[in-house]
Amino acid sequence: MTVRPGTTSRRGFLRAGLAASVAVPTAVSAARGQGAPDPLITEVQDWARYSGEGVDATPYGLPIHFESDVIRRNVSWLTADTISSINFTPIHQLDGTITPAGCAFERHHSGAIELAKPDYRLMINGLVDRELVFTYEDLERFPRSQGVYFCECAANTGMEWAGAQLNGSQFTHGMIHNMEYVGVSLKTLLAEAGVKPEGKWIYVEGADASSNGRSIPIEKAMDDVMVAFKANGEALRKEHGYPARLVVPGWEGNLWVKWLRRIEVTAGPVESREETSKYTDTLANGVSRKWTWVMDAKSVVTAPSPQVGIKHGPGPLVITGLAWSGRGAIARVDVSVDGGKNWTTARLAQPGVPMAMTRFYLDHVWDGEEMLLQSRAVDETGYVQPTKNALREIRGENSIYHNNGIQTWWIKKDGSAENVEVS
Repeated sequence: MTVRPGTTSRRGFLRAGLAASVAVPTAVSAARGQGAPDPLITEVQDWARYSGEGVDATPYGLPIHFESDVIRRNVSWLTADTISSINFTPIHQLDGTITPAGCAFERHHSGAIELAKPDYRLMINGLVDRELVFTYEDLERFPRSQGVYFCECAANTGMEWAGAQLNGSQFTHGMIHNMEYVGVSLKTLLAEAGVKPEGKWIYVEGADASSNGRSIPIEKAMDDVMVAFKANGEALRKEHGYPARLVVPGWEGNLWVKWLRRIEVTAGPVESREETSKYTDTLANGVSRKWTWVMDAKSVVTAPSPQVGIKHGPGPLVITGLAWSGRGAIARVDVSVDGGKNWTTARLAQPGVPMAMTRFYLDHVWDGEEMLLQSRAVDETGYVQPTKNALREIRGENSIYHNNGIQTWWIKKDGSAENVEVS
């Protein structure tokens, strides 16, 4: 097996032979051995001597300062300016599936705008019986819709098409979040306007300077699309489209238009910039695929990984990560410690939910040797996450979108990790 390590500063080759499998006992113990008394147990600490802070010390409830490194991060060379920008969710430091709003990635095409609720308007026009304009208060009067969904940028993992580049799951897979959204079903609003028989598509655009217009088939619009104004129980954050955005479950994040201002019912797609010159998949022969909206099944091991190596010696090790699919629920996740030679089925923390992230765990006993750590998702349709090489054989390396190939982390004997590829 050939391993191709690569970061933004180093590319190279090495050979690594790994044991085919490691036995995992039915129960493991990580308890500390007996030794000298631990002063944190035997001595009274300052936090137990004095009163703590009052309830008004952190009005919004910010994380404790010990967790100040759990933040979104960007990569300076990915965008030329701070307006058309991207940052990444710290998925390597999170557990469970719900992404805290303050950690959820951002993608802007002309910067995040401030739009107050009293100034908000949503127009529905085009091939409808009644052209309508809704205020924010109007939206709140409609029956509510609720769901937990992942939002993934189509370019998530896009820098990996030509080889291992970014050293950490936050940077390779962090253009994604998974939040509980509340709002109004788009089907309800379109029914209020009355869609004419010739209305086969909708065109949605935002109130920001870019407007970020996208076309969506009417079948999807009438299915599970939502105009959302709450996320994780609170109002949308400014960077996530406050006061209202579109939620398009399972489909690429560019369709999730923020600061949603207009929905036009049309007879066909508008063929806007964001769906012709951008958000299309250019193949090796130069032909570009468009309308590749659905995000296929994908997974990644979040720990251990390059940003969170193994800090203890051989022994019990929890391998964990995330899996998701835009075509339905995750049915199974397999984990390999030898670069895909052998696979072990991981434990799902909860049954998979359609178009939402699923947490998986593998309780492993690390023998202190090198590992080539991979995960492979299988969704309820039977689709199996492919290798990167399998994707490249079909689609080449020209695209930056829809890379759902299997990711490999090279875990070294000292517990550190590096982004590599195997072939």
